[in-house]
Amino acid sequence: MQLTKHWAAQLDDYVIDLGWSADGTRLAAAASSGPVSLFAAADGARTDLPGHDDGANCLAWHPSQPLLASGGQDAKVKFWDATTGQHTASAEVGGAWIEQLTWRPDGSTLAAAAGRHLAFLRADGSTAHAFKPAPKTISAIAWQPAGGCLASAYFGGVCLWDADDFIAQKEFAYANGIHALVWSPDNRWLVSGNQDPSVHLWLPEANDEFHMSGYEGKVKELSFDRDSHWLATGGGKDACLWDCTGAGPEGREPIMLPHDDKVCAVAFQHAHGLLATASADGVLQLWSPERPQPLRATVKMPAPATKLAWSPDDRFLAVGSEKGVVYVLKCES
Repeated sequence: MQLTKHWAAQLDDYVIDLGWSADGTRLAAAASSGPVSLFAAADGARTDLPGHDDGANCLAWHPSQPLLASGGQDAKVKFWDATTGQHTASAEVGGAWIEQLTWRPDGSTLAAAAGRHLAFLRADGSTAHAFKPAPKTISAIAWQPAGGCLASAYFGGVCLWDADDFIAQKEFAYANGIHALVWSPDNRWLVSGNQDPSVHLWLPEANDEFHMSGYEGKVKELSFDRDSHWLATGGGKDACLWDCTGAGPEGREPIMLPHDDKVCAVAFQHAHGLLATASADGVLQLWSPERPQPLRATVKMPAPATKLAWSPDDRFLAVGSEKGVVYVLKCES
């Protein structure tokens, strides 16, 4: 397996977010200084969008249309037509920085979080529902893959909001800060990466929960494989692979994937089995969970990765870096 450079581009600042369009023809990247850039996957041809004057925070592609949403420090969610580069609509959520955006899997609504405020928005910028303020600042949101509810985390717990009735389906207490949330593709597991430092797992259908501690530092990096078998986590110099089959990972020893510096990003492919991990020394590695040694590929970059994103067909791996460079690497056997 090889990772070869397909193209690269320089942004004005730290790459704070990036993501592929649903059809894989475009890559969007946001610089922390505010601009948003669209790149053609084939050759890196670039279209720059104004983005957000005071700084950008997050991006979210519509799951089936060439529509991009961006959130910024100007307290606005902006919608962009990726085919024309035109700004089509704007919305505000509580007048605070927009920190998280994620589309419902069917594309009907966009969940947006700003401070303690959460809202479901339509693609025309109108508000489908604005929720009561959370007890603390919302730190992570994640749609259930089936689309029935949205998980919203804050210091002290996680709430599952019904996607259609806007009522709280369930609330889970957690007495610490939560940095990241991810659902398993089979909807079974809801996982948080935490400040304390630990990883916590809920089985919402069974009302069970599990806890894995002992990490070197706070856990911000989470990714499930396509089969909901393996959960990859950061939180130290090793990426950890947890077996989530059967009764789950509690009490099992994880597979350790070593780096020489702190792991800063993890990302499983969408339809295949490779895991990409990146560390603070600029190293990017590819692994196969079924045979984690030896490595499948290693690339050394000039700066640490801030984000990793596989293209929908898994042919390309996009890497955003602290120095503002966006790399698109081709994955070839």
